[in-house]
Amino acid sequence: MKKSIISFFAFLLAFSSNAQKINGPIQVHPENRYLMTSEGKPFFWLADTAWELFHRLDENEATLYLNTRKEQGFNVIQAVVLAELDGIHTPNAIGDRPFLNLENWEYNEAYFTHVDRVLDLALERDIHIALLPTWGDKLFKNSWGTGPEIFTPQTAYHYGKWIGQRYRDRKNLVWVLGGDRNPRDNSQDIEVWNQMAKGILETKNPQNPILITFHPQPANPGGSSNWFHQADWLDFNMHQTGHCPNQPTYEKIAHDLSLSPQKPTIDGEPMYEEHPKCFNAKELGYSEAADIRRIMYWNVFAGAAGQTYGCHAVWQMFDLDKAPINAPLKPWHKSMDLEAANQVKHLKNLVLSRTYFDRIPDQSLIVGNQQDDDSFVSATRDTKGRFAMFYFPDGKKVSIDLKNLVGEAFKLTWMDPRTGVEFPGIEGTSVSKGVPLEVAPPSFGRGNDWVLIIDSMD
Repeated sequence: MKKSIISFFAFLLAFSSNAQKINGPIQVHPENRYLMTSEGKPFFWLADTAWELFHRLDENEATLYLNTRKEQGFNVIQAVVLAELDGIHTPNAIGDRPFLNLENWEYNEAYFTHVDRVLDLALERDIHIALLPTWGDKLFKNSWGTGPEIFTPQTAYHYGKWIGQRYRDRKNLVWVLGGDRNPRDNSQDIEVWNQMAKGILETKNPQNPILITFHPQPANPGGSSNWFHQADWLDFNMHQTGHCPNQPTYEKIAHDLSLSPQKPTIDGEPMYEEHPKCFNAKELGYSEAADIRRIMYWNVFAGAAGQTYGCHAVWQMFDLDKAPINAPLKPWHKSMDLEAANQVKHLKNLVLSRTYFDRIPDQSLIVGNQQDDDSFVSATRDTKGRFAMFYFPDGKKVSIDLKNLVGEAFKLTWMDPRTGVEFPGIEGTSVSKGVPLEVAPPSFGRGNDWVLIIDSMD
């Protein structure tokens, strides 16, 4: 059964513990590092990838999905209107296709009414939708898309204007162009996305700000910044860091934050939970919660404005009557309560527990050089030196230097990323600044990741 007693209580909780009501779209903070609410409060992007949400789920299923993710602490859902899995020709869950006549671009109101309804369901739960107008295979298919290839600069502009007009008054939308495609050399691809953005922006409601980013494939050295960082329409950068472990994802975040003008950046598609590692389950197995947590904490401590989570079965809304993509392990509704999905809220809560907009990465807090491997310890602090945080992926010992923190005495606290539980750190409650301090986390080994929080007692 897709609806369980647990899901029912999640439904109730979704309406009894709303921490932040949506009164307007997310905006970029004036200092251009992080995001904020329409009231100027900190907004930590904690998203789930539900690419096939509009296409494969009916209203009841979408309600179950949104209730669960709300209870787990997610505040953004990434979903696609013209979906990847034959989203033009295969009807949605209630039997409708997006076009009545594709040749004349005649839209099917019934299909978009269903999209409208899911947007309403999200707003009722104080969830933002990162809305992709289309998946990138509708521009070019490559070897893993079904198309059809319908976008030119002209059609992209008109579609952007049409869908922008439809949703210009929505309070819970972020626009995401691209859809798993990097612009090709010697093509019109960049102009296609520029024109789609132009169409959306021309429908802008002055009282309802528009926020736009771009979802690429994995790329080096940046993601969206490789092609669009200077574009006026790109409000923040987005990466896809791919589905292989052992990638120094924090380097991509650092790359974007070094660019001018400064813009926030987010890893919008990291390795999914229960995804075949490097698409090779036979030899490498499937990703686990430890892999997911490591990527998320690395990215955020490197300065990302939040983090996206993904589950391999959930992005495709796989069910037993659907063709599986890359061997999901179980149906989507059986995969909603995976380990990492229930742990990512601890990262959001941790970051929001201290001053937010002045937090920066600072690897100088760690003594000596480190290798870019799974044991890489990352560090972050606020600009005034009132606190610092260190993420230990597997319990490796390091020496830290508190020279960039204010005061002479500090309170040390350990946080368990698996549970969110905090307890006093080294030598009781405090240590003195002076010489580098060797730190050994409470446990060691794969899956034994820890966060050390240091607060100045000045």
